[in-house]
This record gives sequence, C-alpha cells and structure tokens, in this order.
Amino acid sequence: MRKSRLMKRKRKNYSGAFKAKIGLEALIGIKTTAQIARENQVHPLLVGQWKAIVRERMPELFERGNQAPEDSEKMIAQLHQKIGQLTVDLDWLKKKSKQLGLSLRDES
Repeated sequence: MRKSRLMKRKRKNYSGAFKAKIGLEALIGIKTTAQIARENQVHPLLVGQWKAIVRERMPELFERGNQAPEDSEKMIAQLHQKIGQLTVDLDWLKKKSKQLGLSLRDES
C-alpha cells in the first residue's frame, strides 16, 4: 500500500494533431466543451486551452503562406552563394598546398 503512494502517475502526452483536432472541434462549437472532453477522455480545461491556442494561431496559417516562397528563394540564393565561396576557397587551398609541397588527404 505504501508503494502505491510513492509511485507517480505518468503524465499523458498528446500529439499536436490530436490537440489541433480537439481545439478545432471546440472552436466550431457544435458540441460543448464537456462533451468533447468526455468523448476524448481529456480534462475540460485542456479542451479550453487548446481551443484558445487554435483561435490565436489560425491567422498565422494564412499569413505565412504568402511569405514562405520569398523567404525560401532568398535562403536558396544565399546558400548557393556560400557554396560558391567555399568552392573557391577550397580550390585556392589545394593550389597553395601543392605549391608548398604539402600532401592532401583527399586528392580528388
């Protein structure tokens, strides 16, 4: 009996998809928070919290969609520039090491 008091309950971890589903269901408002909580075996406070998170972050879904292609194209251009710079640096180092008579591990 004493052992059961000392044993802690493991906290439940819910996936993001599950939280989004419950939050969206609560946001739609067809069922009450208590009904949703009972059907999904979660505490009603969690349903309310997830609903608030969905309500707050819903606009971000549409705002980010317009900015993502520009940001990714800019990032790709920067990465290509960096690759070019590193290639030039590597070629220069290979040339200088040959001039100094140093051997390279990778002579490709």
